Formats: sequence, structure tokens, C-alpha cells
Amino acid sequence: MTIGCGPSFEEIALADSLRMVGAAADGVVEWWASALRRRATPQQLMLESFTWLAEVAGRRPPSWSTPHEIVSETPIARLRDFTADTTADVVPTLVLPPQAGHDSCIADYSPEQSQMQAIIAAGLTRACSLDWIGATAATKDAGIDDYLQVIDDAVARLGGRVNLIGDCQGGWLATIYAALRPQRVNTLTIGGAPIDFHAGDPGIIAAMNAFDPRADLSFYRALVASGDGLLDGRYLLAGFIAMQPHAEVSRQLSLLANISDPAHVARYREFEDWFKHTQPISGAFYLWIVEHLFRDNKLIRGTLRIGEERVDLARISCPINLLAGATDHITPPEQVFALADHASTAEPDIVRDTSPSGHLGLFMGHDALRNHWPRLLAAVLERSR
Repeated sequence: MTIGCGPSFEEIALADSLRMVGAAADGVVEWWASALRRRATPQQLMLESFTWLAEVAGRRPPSWSTPHEIVSETPIARLRDFTADTTADVVPTLVLPPQAGHDSCIADYSPEQSQMQAIIAAGLTRACSLDWIGATAATKDAGIDDYLQVIDDAVARLGGRVNLIGDCQGGWLATIYAALRPQRVNTLTIGGAPIDFHAGDPGIIAAMNAFDPRADLSFYRALVASGDGLLDGRYLLAGFIAMQPHAEVSRQLSLLANISDPAHVARYREFEDWFKHTQPISGAFYLWIVEHLFRDNKLIRGTLRIGEERVDLARISCPINLLAGATDHITPPEQVFALADHASTAEPDIVRDTSPSGHLGLFMGHDALRNHWPRLLAAVLERSR
């Protein structure tokens, strides 16, 4: 069974291979041009190559950038409180970061690139973020019910009604929660979040058709079995890199060409520390996602059930804000904007915005944080006093 349509995995792989060769050639030219411009000696080039290798291989755990307090913790997630004004008469805001094998601190990536700081600067001064904890043997069987319960507990702690913001996987999770508990969601904002998983031209679906041609999940079950019930985050990292290998090659060779520039090295190190630091995911949760969302697209079809409840997107009538990336190869804009066609929210209460960025740029990119999130957050604040 083939899921969706669009270019085949082989066509995507060929195009990526050509781009990777081009990126490698550009990187080598950039390196030699830099060396000639600086009149670097052979000894300097040798030392720089050693420094480059050390930077490529050396990783440090990522961290959150803005002062805050951990106010609760379960085996699945921590609740981090960034509240800047406890007396502010605004509805609290709760962020659900992606849960895709990376650290949740992407929501507070750096002092200059922080979604949490953008939220506070917009006047939403009562703000918290969940921080997903890497799965362990004790939580390998945690499922969708457990994740929704974590959200419900956080909402209750914040007073019972919140502005919900979901990034990528956190966005479809926020949407499911809003459909099940609409009375607890004041506004719903999602960025780069797939709602119609088969819309647009999704490279992930092409990869699924290649790795799991019978659509029986045998490939994905084998991945989970190899981790004794856990999905190793390194598999997801490898998948992300494989989707755009030329970007990886370009980034590494750009570092080599700029290895003598401390600012470039610092930016590289900051990103790689987050991107290459992985954490495992509950195998049960991962297989549920692949089956019900990526393969069967049940959320948009209205056939998704959580226990005895059907997830009906029409139950969402609160204001919704949708942010997509024009060059997002993981979640095409059509997948994000599909929510507007299925929710009951009135058109004047729907904000759609498209950033010129790719997927990660929606959450950590300068352009999205300076020029796009403020517009969405202003709409949230308007409905939060």
C-alpha cells in the first residue's frame, strides 16, 4: 500500500545526492578561497583541520537559556515556569515543544533566539513550557494517554485554562488536546505542525513508502525492538540528516572554511550541541504516532480515538494561529493550514502566516522570532486579557 502521492523516495534520494555533491564542491572551494585570502601556511591549514575535526566530534549537552523555575516533574516531562509577572491579568501560556528525539530547549535555544523570550516580550508574561524527558525502561510503554495527562496536569496547575502553543509534534499533540478538552484552551497556536499528514509534498511519507512498502509497520517495530522497547533518538537524527544530506555536508564544510572565525564556530557549536544531542522516545508512543497519524492520517479524517473519545477537530472553536515555513521539507504549509478547514473557529479568529524559513527556523530562526511570532503572539494577547 502506498501512502499519499508525490515524488518517489528514489527521486528524492537522487535529487539530494546531486545537492550533496554540489554542497561538497562549494564547501571545498570556500575553504581554499579562504586559505588563499588569508595566505594561510600549510602548518596553519593542518592546525585548522585538527581544530575542525575536534569541533565536529565534540558535543556538549544543550541547555535552556532564560532564567526560570522547574515547578513540577513526572517521569515523562518537567514543567518549566518562565513567568515574568505573576500579577499580570493575562491567561497563562503553555508551550509544547517537539518530541522527536531532541531536547525541548529548542523553545529557549539561545539568549538571542528564544521562543520563550518572544512570548514574554509580547506581553504574555505568565508563560511555561513542558520539557519532555528522554524515555527510560520505566517509561518505554508510555502512550498517548500519558502524554495528554501530562498536559492536562500542567493546565490544571496553571489555573485550568491556557493559551496552548505547539511546535511541530507538540502542535498536533496540542491540537488533539484542544479537540478533547476545548473548554481548557483559550487560544491554540501551532508552528510547523502536521495536522493533515498527507497534504502537500511530504518527504517523510515518501520515506515511509520506501522503508515500509507493505505498510505493516514491520520496519518501525524492528527499530523499537532493537532498543528493547525504546526508540533510539539517534535513529531519528539519522533520518533528519538523510532527508537533507546536502545541508549536513554544507554545514560541516562551512565550518572548515570559517574555522578561524570565533563567532562562526560559536554559532556552529551552539546548533550542533542541540541537534546532535539525542534522547530516546517511548516505543509505544512512537509506534502509535506512525500508525495512527503518519500512516492512517486519522486526525484529519476524524477517525482518531483516544480511549472512548473521538478526536473531533470541529470541537475546536477558539481562536487559532497557524505558522508554516515556506521551505519546510518536513511539514509543508498545507499540512499546517489544514486545521483551519476542519476547526469550527470563525474566519476572523484565524491567523495564518508563512515564514520564508525551513522547519527548525520556525522555532529558532531570527526571522521567524522577530517578524512572524510577534504577530501571532499579539493575536494571542488580544484574546488573553
